[in-house]
Amino acid sequence: MADSLVAGGGATLETGNRSILAGRSARVLSGAGMMLALMAPAIWNGFPIIFPDTGGYLTAAIVGTPVLGRSALYGLFLTAGIPLSFWPCVILQSAVMAWLFAVTLRVNGLGERPWLALGIVVLLSLTTSLPWFAGQLMPDILFPAATLALYLLTYTHDDLARLERFALAAIIALAIPSHMAAAGLCAGVIVALWLLSFIKRMALPRPRLTMAAGAIATGILLCPLSNAFLIGQFGFTPGGSSFLFGRLIEDGIVERYLADKCPDASLRICAYKNEIPDDADDWLWGDSAFYKLGGWDGYSDEQSRIIRETLQRYPLDHLNAAATATLAQFVSFETEVSIDDNEPTFRSFADLIPDLVPALMSARQQDGRLNITTLNHYLYVPVAALAIAGLVCALLWRRRLSLTPQSAALCLIILLALAANAAICGVFSHPVDRYQSRLVLLAPFAVAILIAQRARLRLEG
Repeated sequence: MADSLVAGGGATLETGNRSILAGRSARVLSGAGMMLALMAPAIWNGFPIIFPDTGGYLTAAIVGTPVLGRSALYGLFLTAGIPLSFWPCVILQSAVMAWLFAVTLRVNGLGERPWLALGIVVLLSLTTSLPWFAGQLMPDILFPAATLALYLLTYTHDDLARLERFALAAIIALAIPSHMAAAGLCAGVIVALWLLSFIKRMALPRPRLTMAAGAIATGILLCPLSNAFLIGQFGFTPGGSSFLFGRLIEDGIVERYLADKCPDASLRICAYKNEIPDDADDWLWGDSAFYKLGGWDGYSDEQSRIIRETLQRYPLDHLNAAATATLAQFVSFETEVSIDDNEPTFRSFADLIPDLVPALMSARQQDGRLNITTLNHYLYVPVAALAIAGLVCALLWRRRLSLTPQSAALCLIILLALAANAAICGVFSHPVDRYQSRLVLLAPFAVAILIAQRARLRLEG
C-alpha cells in the first residue's frame, strides 16, 4: 500500500511538473509570438522603420549637439543598436510592449491564457498602428508604454511584484526625457486621477499615485541631467517655444500681431513679415525666415516675447485656438509612415554611420512599398474611432456590463491619456495625426480585454 502511495504521489508530482513546464513553454512561445507580430512590418521592410526625425536623435547623441525637439537620451539608446543595424532597439521596444500587455491582461484576470495574449497582440498588429511604432526608430512607442505603466502602478499596485513596480516606474522615468511631450501627458493624467478620486460616483478604486508621481518627477529631472551628461548643457530639450510659435503662425495669431505692431525697430521679424508661411511645419522645417532670424537658438528670445505679448493682447484668440487645436488633435489619428521626407535621416546616416547606408537604402520603405493609406481609411482609423466610442460607452454603462474596477480604470486612464495628449500636442505644437495615432492603439486593446472578460463570464455563468 505504501508503495502504491509513493508511486501515486510520484505520478502526481510528475504530472504537476509537466503542467508547470507546459505553462512556462506556452508563455515563452506566446511572448516570442507577440514580439514577432510587433516587429513584423520592420522585418518585412528589411530594416527598422525610420522617420525624418530619426537622424536628429542620432546627431544629438553622437555629435553632442542639441537639436530642435530631439532627445539626446533616446539618441543614446539608438546608438547602442548601431553595431547590429538597430535591431536590438526594435527588439527591446517590442519586448517592453509585449510585457506590458501581458501584465495588463494578468491583473484583469486573463493572465492564465497566454494564447489569448498572443491572439490579442496579433489582432492589434493587424488592425492598429501598434507594429509601425514598435518597429520604428522613434520614441513614439514610449507613449503607450508610459500610459500602461501609469495604469498598472496607480490601479493595480498590490497585484504587482516589487520588481515589476520598479520596472514600470523606470519605463515612465525614461519615457519623459526621451520625448518632453510625455511629461505633460503623464503629469496631466496623474492630476486628473487625483481630482477624480474625490468623485465618489465614479466607483473606482482609489488610485495609488505616490510611486507614479515619483517616477514622473524622476523623469523630468532626468531631462536636464541627461542633456548635461550627453551634450554638456544642463537644460531641457530645446525648441519648446519654437513649436508653440509655429502653431501661433498657423492659427493666424502671429499675423495679427505683426499687422498691429510692424513696423517696429525692436522686432526683427518685421523685416520678414511678408515671407512668413501659414503652416507650422513650413516655418520650422522649411527654408523660412525662422532660420534667417537665428533658428531655435538665435530667435528664442524674440519669439518668447511675441508669445507673451499675444497672450496679453488676444487672450480670447488664444483660448479659441487652443480649444480648436485640442479637439482637432483628439480626432486626428491616421497612422503615418514616412516615405518621401526622410532626407534629413539619410544625411545623418551618411555623415555619422555610412556603413549602414546600403542596408537603409535597400529597405522597402525607401522604394515606397510601405504606403498604408488604404489601411488607414478602411482599418486603422475606423477601428480606433469605434474603440474610443466603446470605451466611453463601457464607462457609462459599467454596472450593466459588470465591468471590474480594474477594467473600468483601464478605460478611464486611456481616455484621460488621449485627452491629455491631444491638449499637450495640439496646443504646444500643432495637430498632427502621428501624435495621436501613437497612443490611440491602446483603445482597441482595452476593448479586447472587455470582450474577453465578457466571454469568460458567459462561459462561467
